[in-house]
Amino acid sequence: MKWEQYNLEWNSDISNKLEKEKLAEKIAQKVQNHDVIGFGSGSTSYLAAKAIAKRIHDEGIDITAIPTSCEIDILCGSLGIKTSSIDKEKPDWSFDGTDEYDSNGWLIKGRGAAMFKEKLNIINSKKVYILADSTKHVKRLGMNFSVPIECFPSAYRYVSQELIKLGTEEWNLRVGKGKDGPIITENGNFIIDAKFSNVYENLEKEIKLIPGVIESGLFIGYENIEILN
Repeated sequence: MKWEQYNLEWNSDISNKLEKEKLAEKIAQKVQNHDVIGFGSGSTSYLAAKAIAKRIHDEGIDITAIPTSCEIDILCGSLGIKTSSIDKEKPDWSFDGTDEYDSNGWLIKGRGAAMFKEKLNIINSKKVYILADSTKHVKRLGMNFSVPIECFPSAYRYVSQELIKLGTEEWNLRVGKGKDGPIITENGNFIIDAKFSNVYENLEKEIKLIPGVIESGLFIGYENIEILN
């Protein structure tokens, strides 16, 4: 017996919704029968999943999604999209949103605290489409957003001190509305938001080398990424 289908709606107003809906339609047109697709997280990915679901139901297309968050996993279930995981299947291609991107194609992602699974999809895909509306382009990475860093809970003080050595001007342990204490990721970890005025080419690798860091929201030098706007 299957669970009764229900509508899952985004939990807040979607900014630049018309632009994001156009991007969602663009990515939906790239879907081919039997594709295994990495689904990113965030509002643009939410709209893309809905656009893809419409093609599935209208045209009888059969695909498998590899979601990067519980929200997108639940959404896929509500839309009737088959899901798998990165340990079972490798994506043919992926799509995702971004918080910021610069002229080098470098990204900051992770406002939704899902950058660990997002990075797994990205590094395992031949092609990745980053859906970026007109507000996401910046002259310098880090202008609008801090770099989110997922870390092991008991290591957060050590990690924060090492981030200062790398040049962070400010760091904060992320807390959530309606919750006492820090945000806990789906992997059971904390998120540190670190502000950098200088995001340089090796910063992603240097952050990852800090013991206790699980992953960062920096995506620098990924040749399989194409910005779609």
